[in-house]
Amino acid sequence: MTLTPDQKHYDAVVVGSGPNGLAAAITLGRKMPSVLLLEAKETIGGGCRSAEVTLPGFVHDICSAAHPLAVSSAFFRQLDLHQYGLSWVQPEIPLAHPFEDGSAVFLHRSLDITADALGRDGRAYKDLLAPFVRNYEKLLASILRPIPFPSHPFLMARFASQALHSVDGLGKRKFNNPQTQALFAGLAAHAMIPLQQPATAAFGIILAALAHAVGWPFVKGGSQKLADALSRCFLDRGGEIMTGHPVHSLDDMPRASQYFFDVTPRQLLDIHGLGLSEHYRQRLAGFRYGTGVYKMDWALREPIPWRSDICRKAGTVHLGNSYEEIAASVRCVNQGDISSAPYVMLAQQSLFDPSRSPEGRHTAWAYCHVPHGSKADMADAIEKKIERYAPGFREIILARSAMSAAAMEIYNPNYVGGDINGGKQDIFQLYTRPVAALNPYRTSQHNIFICSSSTPPGGGVHGLCGYYAARNLIK
Repeated sequence: MTLTPDQKHYDAVVVGSGPNGLAAAITLGRKMPSVLLLEAKETIGGGCRSAEVTLPGFVHDICSAAHPLAVSSAFFRQLDLHQYGLSWVQPEIPLAHPFEDGSAVFLHRSLDITADALGRDGRAYKDLLAPFVRNYEKLLASILRPIPFPSHPFLMARFASQALHSVDGLGKRKFNNPQTQALFAGLAAHAMIPLQQPATAAFGIILAALAHAVGWPFVKGGSQKLADALSRCFLDRGGEIMTGHPVHSLDDMPRASQYFFDVTPRQLLDIHGLGLSEHYRQRLAGFRYGTGVYKMDWALREPIPWRSDICRKAGTVHLGNSYEEIAASVRCVNQGDISSAPYVMLAQQSLFDPSRSPEGRHTAWAYCHVPHGSKADMADAIEKKIERYAPGFREIILARSAMSAAAMEIYNPNYVGGDINGGKQDIFQLYTRPVAALNPYRTSQHNIFICSSSTPPGGGVHGLCGYYAARNLIK
């Protein structure tokens, strides 16, 4: 479809159909009669796309796989997405963390079962997590917002007393067993910032608490189904969606009272004709991006032959043989080097969702961290790493697909340099993204907003960046 000057004037146009763009469009559509969503690709979804990238019949998630933040999202839960076809699949074990000797630690949905399995660290683990598991909704409501607001001051004070530490400080102080230390390091490494930095413990605490409170589920049929459900919700409210329509300038969009961009600062700066002030443009240009990822998918003849049986029941598996190995891997890529022992995050959706693969066959999904913008081929290193914990893995591979950090950006320009978090999420930029401002969503133009994961509360599939950006205008 080609836009023409005589097309109708919209109340709002949203550019980008990732979870945040969809969330912004739905929120605006509740109050405005005419909202248009534009997407450059032929399919919607952003980081929630799925495709057959190896062999026909094998459905792979392109980026996001496990969704603790989505299933716990206060915004998504308002929408009753089940009526639009969304269904969650809960693995028996949200996370397993194996070791080369064949042993493993794990997160069970039950906090008590997890604590018992951790042995001498069980009491410390339960004491740390219990208040946040019980009150996870209050905790998320306080921290997953534009500016953290202590609506529950005692809970937030308790959280801050632990979360502001580095993983290096908290993990080694709380836990005596090296395996428990490695488990906590693997959780926090999702932030992709060195584990010695302040507040990295927050990521480990939140992901562990969510594993017990809501699980780390998959979307039945692929993460694309979440984007599809959100789009149906938007269309049901009278919204319009146009795919295959890239936006390079203001002239590529119809006239509208408000414009929302689910893009990172770099893409916003490249769109011509927006009239952003030079001062604001300079501030956006200072936005910092993080390390990239190297992503792999496999079509498998059979399930992964893990040494540890518990891994055969886990949706997600973290591969790092010690705290030191994981910390060194994260530190290395943040310094711009390729890790010789990359920390690997792996998901095995087809064990729990048969719709992902032909009968008797399976899929696997994994990535490791690499330097920003890296073109390095990490396929051999990742497969060798898996072999350390699952001898014979390579023998069951039917087909593989891989994307370097540079290729990730080509696939989705929001993944600048392969950064899937929309920008570095350290303590200095977590709530000052994309610039330090009381209203981080509004640009220097009063009717132009940014609503991507480059705004608070940052990366993750939760839709809250788009929701808060739109609500900010409506209020």
